[in-house]
Amino acid sequence: MKKEMRCACGKTAEYVEHMKFNNNDLDGWRCSCGEVYYNPQKVERILLLNKLKKQSFRLRLSQVRSNLILRIPKEVSDVLDLHKGCEVEFILKDRDKIVIHPIT
Repeated sequence: MKKEMRCACGKTAEYVEHMKFNNNDLDGWRCSCGEVYYNPQKVERILLLNKLKKQSFRLRLSQVRSNLILRIPKEVSDVLDLHKGCEVEFILKDRDKIVIHPIT
């Protein structure tokens, strides 16, 4: 990542880690004039995640031998950076509630 970049004011903006955007921690650049530039790839991912959180997904189970398979939609796997071989944790909360989250 570039350690500095030119600000719109003409000054140099310095690279900063652990800045907050929509209650998420990400990196970017901050200028002494007060202008802030967030990492565009990470901002795009956060905005897509916020959009997906508002949606509901109705999924169909498949079966391979004796195992049931749940397919995760591509946009969800992209925003969570899930791919073949990733580990997830499966928690049975109640008789009718499960939680699945990626292990980082």
